[in-house]
Amino acid sequence: MDTDRKTSRERYRAQVCGEIKRYAWEQLATTGVSALSLNAIAKHVGMSGPALYRYFPSRDDLITDLIRDAYRSLADVVCAARADGVAAVGHAIRDWALADPQRYLFLYGTPIPGYRAPDDTTRISNEIMAVLLEVHAALPDSGPATPFEAHLDDHRDWAGGLPVSSAVLSRAVTFWTRLHGVLSLELAGHFAGMGFDPAVLFAAELGALPAGARPSVASP
Repeated sequence: MDTDRKTSRERYRAQVCGEIKRYAWEQLATTGVSALSLNAIAKHVGMSGPALYRYFPSRDDLITDLIRDAYRSLADVVCAARADGVAAVGHAIRDWALADPQRYLFLYGTPIPGYRAPDDTTRISNEIMAVLLEVHAALPDSGPATPFEAHLDDHRDWAGGLPVSSAVLSRAVTFWTRLHGVLSLELAGHFAGMGFDPAVLFAAELGALPAGARPSVASP
């Protein structure tokens, strides 16, 4: 009986938290993170401000939960594409971003002033980088070492101790920066009115990466 009551409470709490977060995403899409209001969210879901604080004690707690959900969703997408290689991972990330641009920009857009994400959100984002390192480690070497590769040999803590070469580190970082550079510009609307298809540009950027990272699938 006690277990049943506890399960019921947990399910109700999860339902309420889900409703709060759904409206939070709607608010973020219309007003931006700086205007995120717990009181407005509470009113929308039909509860008082103090009642909502039982679920999210502060705005930062709500932001953290949204970040966790977004990174978890993206990490799952990236992990699902890893077996098909670098290009598949790239296109999977773009598809995820286009499906919900606000969620993408929430993670990779302008940092939230005064907010510091807890370590567990970093661990989830590190899962994404671990996949990037894994798929790039499967590629053949591509030319002589660069000064950046040598630099990365002294700055590899972010790689989580994975035993990969500096060339792999460099390829993964190059992939990451090119991919997010194009996506951030596309989703912020900077290509609007220029007349070209951003999907073709994205595929070209993937194709310009080191040998072996060229797209193995057609651009969408």
